[in-house]
Amino acid sequence: MANKINSAQEREELHSAIWKIADKLRGAVDGWDFKQYVLGTMFYRYISENLADYINKGEHEAGRTDFDYSKLSDEEAETAREDLVRVKGFFILPSELFCNMLAKADSDDLNEKLDNALKHIESSAKGTGSEEDFAGLFADFEVNSKAAKAKLGESVKERNEKLSQLLHGVAAMKLSYKDNSIDAFGDAYEFLMGMYASNAGKSGGEFFTPSEVSELLTHLAVVGKTDVNKVYDPACGSGSLLLKAAKILGRDHVRQGFFGQEINTTTYNLCRINMFLHDIGYEKFSIAKGDTLFNPQHEDDEPFEVIVSNPPYSKGWDVDKNPLLINDPRFSPAGVLAPKAKADMAFIMHCLSWLAANGTAAIVCFPGIMYRGGAEKKIRKYLVDNNYIDCIIQLPSNLFFGTTIATSIMVLKKSKKENSTLFIDASKECIKVTNNNKLTEENISHIVQAFTERSDRDYFCKLISNGTIAENGYNLSVSTYVQQEDTREKVDIVKLNAEIKEIVAREQALREEIDKIIAEIEGA
Repeated sequence: MANKINSAQEREELHSAIWKIADKLRGAVDGWDFKQYVLGTMFYRYISENLADYINKGEHEAGRTDFDYSKLSDEEAETAREDLVRVKGFFILPSELFCNMLAKADSDDLNEKLDNALKHIESSAKGTGSEEDFAGLFADFEVNSKAAKAKLGESVKERNEKLSQLLHGVAAMKLSYKDNSIDAFGDAYEFLMGMYASNAGKSGGEFFTPSEVSELLTHLAVVGKTDVNKVYDPACGSGSLLLKAAKILGRDHVRQGFFGQEINTTTYNLCRINMFLHDIGYEKFSIAKGDTLFNPQHEDDEPFEVIVSNPPYSKGWDVDKNPLLINDPRFSPAGVLAPKAKADMAFIMHCLSWLAANGTAAIVCFPGIMYRGGAEKKIRKYLVDNNYIDCIIQLPSNLFFGTTIATSIMVLKKSKKENSTLFIDASKECIKVTNNNKLTEENISHIVQAFTERSDRDYFCKLISNGTIAENGYNLSVSTYVQQEDTREKVDIVKLNAEIKEIVAREQALREEIDKIIAEIEGA
């Protein structure tokens, strides 16, 4: 794509503009809560420019070179509403485009104008194929509610000042839609998510998988594939894992699109916004809201060739409210449900159930599920005995925002040729960046190479027969199978003894000298 942000200087300028917005509104809204305002405004600008550019291009090609949709009357624009919704999935009146809203930023009723514009965008998709993708998309962009007053200011004047600063701040960003280049939007989104997640601890980090971890998971899941039917994440958060597949494979090589489900409303909205900001059209994604374990929304779809996920760690699930879950075809093959207090294995069984015969699932896991007993051990037994586990990778500690835990990756396949499992100790594959560890491109490449080659390397990876894993009580901890390198300095015992003998001899000589001095003093 043209007009990509491809220089460090341009990227730095963009990030600086985002910091300026956050700095101006510091104290008005907490960072992690404020993200929906910045991201929502970015999205509003993006779809405004997207639509206007599309219309203008068509008119210019038809010979009307002076045509500008932003200057058209709303009445004239209404005649094209139906066609535009069918093609783009939404419609915006000229008076409600971002550029025209910016021109009204100093008006006394900015809050009302902006609120109406966002509601009109959502309602423009009602009754069409894009309705699900736009419904409630700006729900977190609160302007006049009680929550908005608490965040932006009690008085209309205070709120309008904040909204005006927000519009001007986003307008100043070097974001370009021209020539379908939305790299700037995507880069700004990822920077903002990372900035807020790193400052928000668990409240932000639980919804955000660092970019380099997403990169590793996706590379593992697409090894040997040039195109796939579709990509799925059952706990999709802000959609970073789905979008890495679009980046690595290319959108056109994911034939049926990107699918995900998210239980948190705010994050569900962010995920849909993220799809649009990365130029994934409404017809190419299906993001559902709800509890994946109790109410999966894509169960009628054909199995997925790529599944990537970072589900919540050891989060409880109320299995008691549905005693028939043991008969659910996703969970019943193992003969037992994941513990009530720890749903990790439930997500793994869900992913396995929806995985295509030729597919690969790469899932970030809490380390405890690799060795704990009880129901989790029985599920591990089922996975190992049926040869579904392809690889277990130990990641470095402190990779994720809000937790220092050293997580693992479990890779699942249904059509393995060898009855063995690869274990990779990647705990040292990282660099230190401020308070966190980070995977580099070299680290990712090293891990993926070992995953692909499936051969033993001292202190790094080892291929273990499933029979041996059974003998070890179905323990899947990498440390059980990959020996740690002893980096302690080796001691030469003979040399050490000689040095000790020499020290003792010197000590004896000193004692004798001291005795002589004392004797001379006493005889004086």
